[in-house]
Amino acid sequence: MRLPGFIRRFWAIATSPSSFLSVGFLTLGGFVGGVLFWGGFNTALEATNTETFCTSCHEMQANVFEELTRTVHYTNRSGVRAGCPDCHVPHEWTDKIARKMQASKEVWGHLFGTIDTRRKFLDQRLRLAEHEWARLKANDSLECRNCHSEVAMDFARQTDRAGMIHTQYLIQTEGYTCIDCHKGIAHELPDMRGIDPGWLPPAELRAALAPDLEGLRQHLAE
Repeated sequence: MRLPGFIRRFWAIATSPSSFLSVGFLTLGGFVGGVLFWGGFNTALEATNTETFCTSCHEMQANVFEELTRTVHYTNRSGVRAGCPDCHVPHEWTDKIARKMQASKEVWGHLFGTIDTRRKFLDQRLRLAEHEWARLKANDSLECRNCHSEVAMDFARQTDRAGMIHTQYLIQTEGYTCIDCHKGIAHELPDMRGIDPGWLPPAELRAALAPDLEGLRQHLAE
């Protein structure tokens, strides 16, 4: 198959060595072009990493974002606010790019109306939550650690129950991570029947924490 004339001419020009431009000029041009490309790419990337962008879809604005505004992550005595990207996008560049590639599937869901009504969202809520819990479990709650670091925690200022569990299962024992116990920290939980909520202490600690557990049961029953 023969290429159209203008394509053949363009290809011939593009692959021919320059007879009047210096190597220095071409190098400088490539450098400037690279800087412009990188600047544009990074600007576009950061534009998608804002709360405004995240809530531009009505599915997010009317459902999970509305729930976030009623939590301590959004309004608190310290005035430090965690937005959507803080909890759902890692800060390190390579991890951020990987997360953005994963999130491309969410654009597909928006275009095809997967959760474009409240009823659809509630029907899909457990599946969506389990997917996010599994992702955070797999990356050791990387987004939680954007702000929270166990090495900076003062366990003496935590409740006895929290300090004991953090010491044993966050510091001393491998295999546990933030999301194991902190499901529903920023959004309402789906129907949790048959699912370990994570906030109950492991069996080996329950005897020592029996008084606290009884108070927790009474609180949940109210």
